Amino acid sequence: MAKSEKAFKNALLGKKLPILTLDNKWHRLFTQAEQNSEINRLAEKLNELLMRQGKLNTESKELRAIKKKLLDEIVNSQADMNGNPDKKTQKKLDENKRLIDEANDKLEAYMDELKFLPGEIDKVNYDLMLATMDACYDYLTDNAKEVKDIDAWISAMRIELKKNIIKKQAKEAKNKEMYSYMHDIFGASVIELFDMKYDM
Repeated sequence: MAKSEKAFKNALLGKKLPILTLDNKWHRLFTQAEQNSEINRLAEKLNELLMRQGKLNTESKELRAIKKKLLDEIVNSQADMNGNPDKKTQKKLDENKRLIDEANDKLEAYMDELKFLPGEIDKVNYDLMLATMDACYDYLTDNAKEVKDIDAWISAMRIELKKNIIKKQAKEAKNKEMYSYMHDIFGASVIELFDMKYDM
């Protein structure tokens, strides 16, 4: 790991990043900078992990409710039969126990997966943050270069504009002076005829 990358990781220690794909401001970043294939891939992976986590949580809750219902049925059946159920009831109790065991196995598998999902989500979210920062800083760097180029163009145009303003003023002064001399030499009536001819 490069020294700067280690310092960067250390600076981020203990900082809680928002889940980027759930953050509206993160999405708004990309009305300004373009997403790239890496960002798209990581965002898709993060969303898949979040959906998996949501699905596991929902299914775990549903399984617990089913398990509770099955346990209540067992307790109620045994109480009704005073501990001596008939064959039909015993068959139902055995089926409920089998379903409870199945629910327990699924719940255990879900809990195991749910233990690791937050860490995986954090890792992909962190990678997405790095990819986002790279894309945004590339955009900012390109933009800054364009701003510098435009600024240089504006400065050059200002100088050119000042030169042209001075040139324009000089030509206007020359025209005024020449017109004044012509007026003095040839008189107003002759100048008016020529003004009409030259549309002055």
